[in-house]
Amino acid sequence: MLSQKAKYALKAMLALAAETEGELLQAGDISAGQNVPRKFLELILLELRKAGLVNSHRGKHGGYALAKPADTITFGQIVRIMDGPLAPIPCASLTGYRRCADCQDELNCAVRRTMREVRDAAAQILDGMTLAQAMETSRIKALGL
Repeated sequence: MLSQKAKYALKAMLALAAETEGELLQAGDISAGQNVPRKFLELILLELRKAGLVNSHRGKHGGYALAKPADTITFGQIVRIMDGPLAPIPCASLTGYRRCADCQDELNCAVRRTMREVRDAAAQILDGMTLAQAMETSRIKALGL
């Protein structure tokens, strides 16, 4: 399940993607516009900055902006930064693999195999959706097309 933290991160990143390139958005504006608690948002933005997806500028006219073009940042990247691996169980993860202590036959484990399919399907969708694509889809739906 997607954490509230990851959901807020996605909302914040979409808000930043909606800004004109070079424009800064202050945390308070993101918080108010996306209905995200400001203190929690500031921690999220710090993590996104450390991961290289967001730039921040201090001062009276400071704020946040995407560090990369919106068409190069995927939902999958953001979710992994906030929540870690996409797999529902560690033995099905590509990046956070851990063998289950109670598993006797990992190669033939139906639970692992099914959870790997869940992970693969989630990754295909999340890694295939960029911020730019998500915004374009929202615009098209808003126009009723």
